[in-house]
Amino acid sequence: MTRKASTPGNDQPQAKARLAEIVREYGPFAGVDQVAGVTHDGQRVWAATGARLIAFDPTSGEQTRALDCPCDAGTAFDGTHLYQIAEQRIDKIDPASGKVLASIPAPGHGNDSGMAWAEGSLWVGQHRDRKIHQIDPATGAILRTIESNRFVTGVTWVDGELWHGTWEGDESEIRRLDPDSGAVLERLEMPPGINVSGLESDGAGLFYCGGGGSGKVRAVRRPKAAG
Repeated sequence: MTRKASTPGNDQPQAKARLAEIVREYGPFAGVDQVAGVTHDGQRVWAATGARLIAFDPTSGEQTRALDCPCDAGTAFDGTHLYQIAEQRIDKIDPASGKVLASIPAPGHGNDSGMAWAEGSLWVGQHRDRKIHQIDPATGAILRTIESNRFVTGVTWVDGELWHGTWEGDESEIRRLDPDSGAVLERLEMPPGINVSGLESDGAGLFYCGGGGSGKVRAVRRPKAAG
């Protein structure tokens, strides 16, 4: 059964924005002019670049892997496998071989953006629809929908917190939402002209942000949880 979260109104009070702290830039990488989805496998950062998934060492910044596969939007990692949006489908990929093990329909039918893995589900952003769907990774069935009041690019969960990237015009933010109400709890504002396509946490103190047409990935410091 699909459960729909309440819709945040445009006049709802929102958290005051603060400037995002960019701590490092990676790339651009050879032959890469676009970064969409990003994920972190515990050691490496993976970035979707259109026709190749590349992996790099976040300490050295050096590229360590490349998988030839369509990858035009969000990327996720479940602890064993990569998941990659490829137009109207989501591919489950063996990261060792690059083999596609299974595919499910993408909920936005080609209008999907970011993607994350959490609680045994995939969470898929819908860019202009301003939504995040929780979906069954085996079937693609939509289990739940959370609505935002901004375009949704990257999506990530960390320590029970739901964050998503926004990109409207030349402005981008990283936002934390209340997963029940959709209320905006925190806002990290990127400098003008620096955009967020994909988004993933390293599970600790950083977010990795796809940089769209810059061909870069940026590390942004995650605020410490209150309390």
